[in-house]
Amino acid sequence: MPAKSRAQQRAAGAALAAKRGEMPKGKLKGASREMLKSMTEKELEDFASTKLKGLPEHKN
Repeated sequence: MPAKSRAQQRAAGAALAAKRGEMPKGKLKGASREMLKSMTEKELEDFASTKLKGLPEHKN
């Protein structure tokens, strides 16, 4: 499932990094913190690997 906005893609990338231990979980806020709790590593990879071309900054 691809990300629907650039903000969602970045949040998934931050959550994925925390899940892998590349950054502290305490630094996450908002959507990335919720994604960390509710999504698997595979789901986060799918969101984070979405190409940015054509994506809006934020979803309305």
